[in-house]
Amino acid sequence: MSLSLPYALSVWRRNAAMYKRTWKWNILPNFFEPVFYLFSIGLGVGAYVSQMGGMSYIQFLAPGLVCVAAMNGASFEVTYNIFVRLTFEKSYDAMLTTPIEPDDVLAGEVLWAVTRACIYGGCFFIVLALFGLTPWPSSLLALFVIPIAGLLFAAIGIVFSLRIPNIDMFSFYFTLFVTPLFLFSDVFFPLKERLSGVWLWVAEILPLLHPVRLARAAFSGQWSLVVLWDLVYTLGLSALLLWWGRYSVRRRLTN
Repeated sequence: MSLSLPYALSVWRRNAAMYKRTWKWNILPNFFEPVFYLFSIGLGVGAYVSQMGGMSYIQFLAPGLVCVAAMNGASFEVTYNIFVRLTFEKSYDAMLTTPIEPDDVLAGEVLWAVTRACIYGGCFFIVLALFGLTPWPSSLLALFVIPIAGLLFAAIGIVFSLRIPNIDMFSFYFTLFVTPLFLFSDVFFPLKERLSGVWLWVAEILPLLHPVRLARAAFSGQWSLVVLWDLVYTLGLSALLLWWGRYSVRRRLTN
């Protein structure tokens, strides 16, 4: 491996400098999406739901939406932004005229995507804290789930972005992958109470389900062996996809 941490941080600093110019236009729509869901569904629909999963409905929603915020932060960075830098701006071609290698580009992009996931997820966590929806001190452990979720969706998005032929394919990614994950990953209702048999095993494939369960365990302070499975799944799939991403980025940037 030819990875150099200083060069990877150079890629990270380049993205951070670009983001600093446009953060107001980037963070507002993506950050407020889970905030709107929290108040419209948590307070609106929650008024008609006495309890879900042994707690009020808005308390049930809160940890799942933290992970959704992290997923959004990472996903928007590694999809459109990477594709534009790769295909239209030719930013990576310029980087490769310096001592930076494809591995440094991949590492820098993943670090920046995780950083954006932490910004989105962390800001949403602060909103929850202001409204008294973060039980102390157990919910603080959910802050460790945010970068893990960001890493997973950074890996998924990078592999997809390096494989698609045109930018229009992202409409399929968000409509047929991200949105169904958002709706069917234990965020809005407990899957184990609505699914049974083989469908519960099918649900275990969903990537967002595992960070959501980790965050919910942190908020509730109720831990079980399932948490270990969620942690192994999230980190294991991230490592596998990053290995695939490394192969893909080398192929795209050296051809």
